[in-house]
Amino acid sequence: MTDQAHAAQGPGAGSAIRVLLADDEQMIRHGVRLILRHADGIEVVGEAVNGAEAVRLAAEHRPDVVLLDIRMPVLDGLAAIEQLLAPDPAPQVVMLTTFGDEENVIRALTSGATGFLLKDEGPQELISAVRAAAAGDAVLSPGVTGAVIRRMLRGGGAGAGAAAPDRRLAGLTGREREVLAMLGEGLSNLEIGERLGIGVGTVKTHVRSILEKTGSSSRVQAALLAHQAGLMG
Repeated sequence: MTDQAHAAQGPGAGSAIRVLLADDEQMIRHGVRLILRHADGIEVVGEAVNGAEAVRLAAEHRPDVVLLDIRMPVLDGLAAIEQLLAPDPAPQVVMLTTFGDEENVIRALTSGATGFLLKDEGPQELISAVRAAAAGDAVLSPGVTGAVIRRMLRGGGAGAGAAAPDRRLAGLTGREREVLAMLGEGLSNLEIGERLGIGVGTVKTHVRSILEKTGSSSRVQAALLAHQAGLMG
């Protein structure tokens, strides 16, 4: 199974979402662990204090989601992303950050991270973000999504192929273009399914195909491509 396929499918039905925490601040890890411990269907399988330990523990525990701090000793979160995404299947990587780290967040998104969370998000937002990431949905903290997208567009931060978005879309079907436009709007799989009148499983199939055909490593990159290609109207 490809990384994209794993991202689109998520954990098996009825199984707990396995989460790995990586943050050098003990209080942050403690707080996140307490929140997730009381959430149904979520299991914290490990805690790392730096990026190198996160890579090691991810290989050992095979988490579905890695909550990864950007600034850590030994190996920071940005340097750890490539190694975390190398296995097949790979976990979903969600960066933990503050708004002041915007430049690093953009680098993380273009490297294939599923999204980012602000460290001051509330408990329910954190739980929802973990579940969304496990389901293959992009995780972007409200209020900064638009700013990040605009910054990436201005800076050309889409990665390989950014100069020719139309060519990257050439192989998509009409339905896949519709789904891609909705990814650009930031809609979840459920929301896309409701708008199109199709099941979530079918949406996941379309998303997986879109990622593979466009060479996008995450829904965030696909959403950015939708903006670049002018699919947003």
